[in-house]
Amino acid sequence: MGRARTVTRRAFLIGSTAVMGGVAFGSYMVARPHDNPLVAGLQDGEAAFNPFVKVTADAITLIVPHADKGQGVHSSQAALIAEELDVDLDQVTLSFGRPSPAYYNTAIAAEAVPFMSFDESTSAQIARRAAGGLVKVLGMQVTGGSSAMPDSFDKLRMAGAVARETIKAAASAKAGLPAADLKTARGMVQLPDGTELAYTELAADAAEIDPVVVVTLRDPSEWRLIGKPMQRVDIVAKSTGTLKYGIDLTVDGMVHAAVRVNPRRGVMNGYDASTAEGMRGVSKVVPVTNGAAVIADNTWRAIQAANAIEFDWGPSPYPAEQQGHWDEVAASFTDDRLDMEWRSDGDVDAALDGADVINSEYRAPYVAHQPLEPISAIVRVDENGAEVWAGHQIQGFVLIKVAEIAGCDPEQVTFHNQFIGGSFGHRLEFENITLATEIAAQMRGTPVKLTFSREEDFAQDFARQIGMSRSSGAVKDGKVDSWSLDIATVSASFSQMGRMGFPPAGPDVQIAAGAWNMPYDIPNLRVRAYLVPELAPTSSWRSVGASTAGFFAESSLDELIHAAGADPLAERIRLCNNDVHRKVLEAVGEMSEWGSDLGPNRGRGIAMVESFGVPTAEVVEVTMTEAGIKIDKVFVAADVGRVVDPVNFENLVQGGVIWGLGHAINSEITFSDGMAEQTNYHAHEGMRMNQTPEIFVKGLENAEHIRGIGEPPVPPAPAALANAIFAATGQRLREMPFYNQIDFV
Repeated sequence: MGRARTVTRRAFLIGSTAVMGGVAFGSYMVARPHDNPLVAGLQDGEAAFNPFVKVTADAITLIVPHADKGQGVHSSQAALIAEELDVDLDQVTLSFGRPSPAYYNTAIAAEAVPFMSFDESTSAQIARRAAGGLVKVLGMQVTGGSSAMPDSFDKLRMAGAVARETIKAAASAKAGLPAADLKTARGMVQLPDGTELAYTELAADAAEIDPVVVVTLRDPSEWRLIGKPMQRVDIVAKSTGTLKYGIDLTVDGMVHAAVRVNPRRGVMNGYDASTAEGMRGVSKVVPVTNGAAVIADNTWRAIQAANAIEFDWGPSPYPAEQQGHWDEVAASFTDDRLDMEWRSDGDVDAALDGADVINSEYRAPYVAHQPLEPISAIVRVDENGAEVWAGHQIQGFVLIKVAEIAGCDPEQVTFHNQFIGGSFGHRLEFENITLATEIAAQMRGTPVKLTFSREEDFAQDFARQIGMSRSSGAVKDGKVDSWSLDIATVSASFSQMGRMGFPPAGPDVQIAAGAWNMPYDIPNLRVRAYLVPELAPTSSWRSVGASTAGFFAESSLDELIHAAGADPLAERIRLCNNDVHRKVLEAVGEMSEWGSDLGPNRGRGIAMVESFGVPTAEVVEVTMTEAGIKIDKVFVAADVGRVVDPVNFENLVQGGVIWGLGHAINSEITFSDGMAEQTNYHAHEGMRMNQTPEIFVKGLENAEHIRGIGEPPVPPAPAALANAIFAATGQRLREMPFYNQIDFV
């Protein structure tokens, strides 16, 4: 069968190790702490208790190392530290800090092991610890996979508690009183007689003693911030337009740059820049990898001049026309392209043999990341190394990438991470930073600000994976009995990690994510993932594999439930084999008053997808009007174990639903002559305001482990919408974007 196999867990972990760099390590390496990056810059009288808290005579600074790309993690991280440090958020200064292995993200490793999120078996726990240990040893500082809160929840509270107890120890020594007799509140140590000593006043004393590392975290009943509605620390600046994003920055003496790079993603044969060089404000045109850059006195002039260059682009390394991409996907359901058989329950082939089989095929196109803030970067290269100002999600790799181009050591690269105006996975890539470094290396000593035009951003985007599913199932006695679900996509993980310099090994867990981990006990169930050879380059897109596989799975399942004559919610609840997931289904059913009469020309659809350990169920209600489908309401229930900030939780869920619905309705990237045909928002709209439904949200806290909510609301939305449209019209929508098949109002 060639590559066809069911991979053992041991083989998978070996493959995952290869993906992460092939590092062999022992328990002593895992236990060994990374150096505190704050120590090197400390002045006399300043205390850094750990990598996250620094106190000086005039400020309390909290390091919040996860990148903030609009999801509010800047504020949430600070709240976790402040909860235990006993300070309010208006008393502290926040900093993204400098890249450091000390800010490794253990939680992101959970997605790399092939176990159900609720599997607490010994083998599952060992695998998770092994993957987490590898991430720690490698010092992988990364924001993604909805992992910021699970990574931070215990770690940052512990950092705050250590700082608090060390400051209390300093106050104890200074006042000659037992530490047990002291209390803290709002950045003050309170003595029994009512005297208050400010943390800043105690900084010099605290710097002279060893941190108190044996601490007890407070009981949830004592929490002042966690679980309570919060106002994000950036909300005023964002609401008044005063927050500085990467694209807003200026550096003394900088010049502006714009690029054109081969839109066919291949080599550039040559260019003629004579017209561009004579345009107003242009100082020079320089070559970059597979393209050219214009240096000018402002961004607009640089972009206009870049568009005036005549290029001889080489051909694309993938099919020039869109149909060729679909043909390659369709041809991948073969034994030699089987990446992994993820589920094999019962005997599917025997159960389907002679049964009345229900077949379906679903498709999901490429889609763009399209963050509102176009990608940009400022880079200066000189004899001392390089300095970079940009927003990015994998800060440590920025140092490596820049050093390679600038011809220096990573230790000679200084990176200032910035607020990011949306990412959705785009800021896991490096092209803005590497191209800016290429330009700056040709203008040593001069800071270069590179800004992509919107059109160049679309042309050079690494889109979401293209994919297809084929489903065959059968029902018995009014129940879903047998189901074979095959999914074929290109691997965004392999494409992305290959560009990072870590060619992956082992199967890609993301191809069937959201499908193989369905919490359904179907007597005969098989889920197989097929690897499509790389076509156009792809990358992580909000919810990654679940954004396609979740649509395939929950839509196909809905067809089987309909064929069984069962109720879509009741049958999912009956099949559900986990209490946490079942309660999510029950909650969304109660919220939406499932089963009540909606009236004529209306329909209600449901879908539940788990992504990044979060079961999320959504019910969509629609009305069929003379002008098309109107989406009326969406009800969402999700379980993240602990809701840190109810306000931000609701906002993230609502945003995820709008993102998922909008792209399902309106968005696709198609190729012609080797180039993406969609060049701006007019051709890749997302959801319009008039199309946006009312969205009702409920966060549950039954799961054992805390999870993140930035991505999980996305995958159920397309399937729930498609299922609702079927309920209202009898028409099945099996291919996104839906506007190609039906009108929306």
